[in-house]
Formats: sequence, C-alpha cells, structure tokens
Amino acid sequence: MMEKIQQMISFVRDQYKTDKFIPLHEPRFRGNEKTYLLDTIDSTFVSSVGAYVDKFETMMQDITGTTKAVAVVNGTASLQVALRLAGVKAGEEVLTQALTFIATANAITYNQAMPVFLDVDLDTMGLSPRAVEAFLEEFGELREGGCYNRSTGRRIAACMPMHTFGFPVHLDELLAVCGKWNIPVVEDAAESLGSFYKGKHTGSIGQIGGFSFNGNKTITSGGGGAIVTNDVEMGTRAKYLTTTAKRPHPYEFFHDEIGYNFRMPNLNAALACAQLEKLEAFLADKRALASEYAAFFKDVGITFRTETPNTKANYWLMCVELGDRTERDNFLKVTNESGVMTRPIWTLMYRLPMYEACQRDEQRNAQFLEERIVNIPSSVR
Repeated sequence: MMEKIQQMISFVRDQYKTDKFIPLHEPRFRGNEKTYLLDTIDSTFVSSVGAYVDKFETMMQDITGTTKAVAVVNGTASLQVALRLAGVKAGEEVLTQALTFIATANAITYNQAMPVFLDVDLDTMGLSPRAVEAFLEEFGELREGGCYNRSTGRRIAACMPMHTFGFPVHLDELLAVCGKWNIPVVEDAAESLGSFYKGKHTGSIGQIGGFSFNGNKTITSGGGGAIVTNDVEMGTRAKYLTTTAKRPHPYEFFHDEIGYNFRMPNLNAALACAQLEKLEAFLADKRALASEYAAFFKDVGITFRTETPNTKANYWLMCVELGDRTERDNFLKVTNESGVMTRPIWTLMYRLPMYEACQRDEQRNAQFLEERIVNIPSSVR
C-alpha cells in the first residue's frame, strides 16, 4: 500500500505542477473579481443592498433553472430558512443523513426541530430512499396534518437529503417515497453547484434547496449562500424573512414577525458574480481532473468515486475508497505528512455529543463509508 500512496503523491504533484504544500480545495480568482469588488467600493453600496446582489440572484436562477433565488450570508442559513419555509416547526422532526457536514443537522436544530438519521446509499453516499421507506413503513403514520412518527408522536415535517461532495442522491425514488407519506423534500445542495440529476440541477427538484459559497467551494463568495425554489411565493417569502421581515417603506421601520439578518453583502455578491462567470470553465477542469484520477487509481488498484448513471456530478471534492480503517488512517498520515492534504469523510452525526440521542437506523452503509472514504486534492488547476 505504501508504494501506491507514494505513486498517488507523485501523481497529484504532477497535476498541480508544484513541490509545495497542496491544499484540499482552494479558490481560483481568474476573472472579474477585482474589477467587481472595486466597482462595489466605488459605488459605496458594500452592505446588503446593491446591484451585485440582484445580479447574483438572477445568475443563480439561470444556472439552476429555478424561478426564484435569494442570496444569503452562508449555506447553513440557506438550509435553516428553507426548512422553515417548508413548514418545519419547533418540536417536529426532519429525516436526514448522519453522513454529512454538521450544517445539515444544525440547520434542523436551529428551527428547534429534531433530526432523525437514516442510512445512505453506497453509490451516492447520500440519503437512501430505501432507508427512508423502511423507516416510514415501520414508524410512519399518516394523520390529519401530515405524517407522524409513531415512536415519538412528533410530526415528520420534512426530509432533507444532502448531495455528498456533489454526487446527486436518487431523487426520483426519494420524492416518490416522501410524496406517498406527505413529506416535503428540502435539498441540501450546499456542495453540488453544477451537479445535475436527469438533466435538472440539484436544488431545483425538491420543494426548495440551499447552496453554499464558502471559501472551499467550487465557486466562492468568501462567505455566502443561496436559497432556490420554483415556488415564487415561497421565494418571495424567503427574501422577506432573510432581510429581517421588514415591511417595504421609504423610511419607516416596521417588522411584523421574527426574521433573520441573513443578507449577503454586496461585496460578497460581487465576488460571487465574477466567480459564477467562470463556473463552466471550472467544472470542465474538474471533470478532466476526475477523469485523470479515475484512470490513475484504476491502474494502482484503488477505488475512485465517480458519478452514478443519469447524473452529472460537479466533482467538488473528489474521493477514494480504501479497504478498511487501517488503510484509511495510513493513507491520511502519509499524504498529509508529505504535504499533500487529504481528509477523511465526516464523523457520523450521531457520534457527536449533541446528536447522540437522536433516533436512527442501523447506519450500515454510513459506517462502512465513514471507515473508508478519503477526500483528495480537488482544486481547479
């Protein structure tokens, strides 16, 4: 195995043409970033009102094929508000996956709701429709007002799959299961800008979706997020809630419900607009890198994760699957000590102290992947 790891290190250094430290995923600024930022400064509209916020929202609508996009301060905020808009209330439950970044679970908790952790599929690493169906067959009960969990008595208010590393989950099957049980689907598309499921952009297929533009994403605004939906009324309400629920008025301040100061500053939106102009080029480069990784790892006998049929992944963070935890740990140690950053997949949410009491199923696939999946350098070259 050591020889394979050393071959991988050499291969990565050849791809990025450097003998210096190689990060997991760093941003590339190759377009109008400086021009747009200076334009924002000159305009004096550097906060939450400005032309670039409007432009960013229009660009996101065009890219995702949705009728309404709303810029917000980060991806977690997009999910928190999306869940509220989908009808999630305090004391209710949301079905999701334990194999995810902490923001997925936290967004549920911020709504004073409780996550229920269900297993993932091995091929997508995302929420499994079969696991959702099995849970609902055992615990679900349709009553007036929706689906309820027989074991807790709480309403199951939403289902939130996360498209892990940009690989879309099996959405048709998941939507069919959730439709049968009257549960809305909220897509955690934070990692999947530029990913498609059967020709439709992720985030646009459920009732509502949320994206992240953190510094390590394919496209970054430094910090930022977006809510997208094809429900214009819901999108309009998203804009209202995320801008402090203030009634429009030339000078009076009147807020008629509890909203959020989740507005994306115009400075960040300017950066995002310049980045979005490069999205297609970045995605093409990442797909080319993924193809080269796939060929390399096939030759050395390590599994490289690729997109599933009927999907087009953005290959945000590329990953390999090692034989077991020992191989994984050795791979992580040697690569990082050699200045090539690699990272294990997340610790399962129910292993964290604040979520250890949450209801969950066996998590067989999630545990298998937790012990084996490692992210490798995935920056645009």
